[in-house]
Amino acid sequence: MNIKPIKTDADYRTTLKEIESLMTAEADTPRGERLDILVTLVEAYEKNHFPMDLPDPVEAIKFRMDQLGFSPKDLVPMIGRLNRVYEVLNHKRPLTLKMIWKLHQELGIPAESLIKRPDEFRAA
Repeated sequence: MNIKPIKTDADYRTTLKEIESLMTAEADTPRGERLDILVTLVEAYEKNHFPMDLPDPVEAIKFRMDQLGFSPKDLVPMIGRLNRVYEVLNHKRPLTLKMIWKLHQELGIPAESLIKRPDEFRAA
């Protein structure tokens, strides 16, 4: 099996084409193993060359609310009174450590996303 690291954009594109041709490979076969290795190499290359920034904490909360069908009232146990929930959702109040911990525990939002300083935070 001749596998080499992905170092250039041309290597990346070539590897993606090969992955596409191997997509029907069965697991535990030489073609399936080659697919697994190539996918791992592409993931490493993409992580280094196309890093994804963490979302704004409020956007992460809103996204999770949408997924769960939650309304702002459902966040009261994690954030506090309803007016405080609206202040957080409108970027008027930052999240506290206690809020971050509860949101992470109850909603499964990655803590890394919640501790990022929101771009739109405006001090009241």
